[in-house]
Formats: sequence, C-alpha cells, structure tokens
Amino acid sequence: MTDKQIVSLIASGDGTAMNQVIDKYAKLMWSIASRILASNAATQDMEECVADTFIYLWENPQKFDEKRGKLKTYLCIVAKSKATDRYRRLSKLYTVPISDDVLMNAFDITSDVFSAETKHSLLAAIESLEEPSKEIIIRRYYHEQKPKEIAFVLDMPVKQVENQLYHSKRKLRATLGSKGGVNI
Repeated sequence: MTDKQIVSLIASGDGTAMNQVIDKYAKLMWSIASRILASNAATQDMEECVADTFIYLWENPQKFDEKRGKLKTYLCIVAKSKATDRYRRLSKLYTVPISDDVLMNAFDITSDVFSAETKHSLLAAIESLEEPSKEIIIRRYYHEQKPKEIAFVLDMPVKQVENQLYHSKRKLRATLGSKGGVNI
C-alpha cells in the first residue's frame, strides 16, 4: 500500500490504517523526540510529543503531500517541529530566575573559595550586566549550559551567544579587577 493510500484511509477515519502507521513509525518518532528533549524533559513529555505527532496526522491528513516526500519524512518533520515547540515551552517554564537569592545559592558551593565580600562583588557585577548578557552568564556558569543550548533557548545565533559571553566576561573582569576582586 502506498503512502497516499494509507493517508487516504486515515482521512476517511480508518483507525486500522492509523494503527499501522503508529506501529511502523512510533520508535522513530520517539528517537527524534528524545534527541531534542533529552536534557529538558521527562519521559511523559516525550510520549506526549510522539502522540501529538500522530494526532496531527490524524487531524490533518490533507497536509501530507506525496509529491513532496514520503510519509516517513513528513512524520519526522512533524515530530521534530512538535519536539522543538515543546522544548521551547519547557525552557520558558524553567526560565532562569535572576534574584539575589538564586545568585547567592549559585555560589554556596564555592563558599570555601570566595569570601563573602568577593561573592557580593561578583553578584553585584553580574546584576549590573544588561539583558541578555546577564541571563547568558547565569545559564552558562550557574546552569552549566553550552552556548548551543543557550542559543536555542534564547532563539539567537550561537556566535552571538559566544560574543556576549566574551564581552560580559571582559566587563566582569574590569569591574571586579577595579574592586580588587576575582580573576575570571
């Protein structure tokens, strides 16, 4: 049976055809969703992403165009889109809080290394940064996210994130250096 025939059956409400598609492509959709969501989502989020992919096909079978590619390719694109949307949604739910309490907790681990005065100087210097520099610094050094992850969450090019990190670190060095602070 061709992809067009299967999608025609789905369009007519044939649940058996839909079950065949799910059986055939569920593992592939799972691997796509888990690759995108792995660092930010629970298993339930990945399952929902896979389900959303198949629901989308069930509700919009007319959007599949056999001339543009195979059903497998179409489902991969839909799964990637659904996973990316969910990743962005989850990232916004877990936005980096930038309160003094959170910043102080970020440096509790290093309390043996830094004096209280140095911590306060560093926190004040970070607080003085403008957005998005402040959020990029916190995501990079507190949450230990890679520039690529930060760029994805903030919807900006990786090179721009790297440039922001470079310039922010220079500003922090200048600020802390003038106060007898820490080497960054």
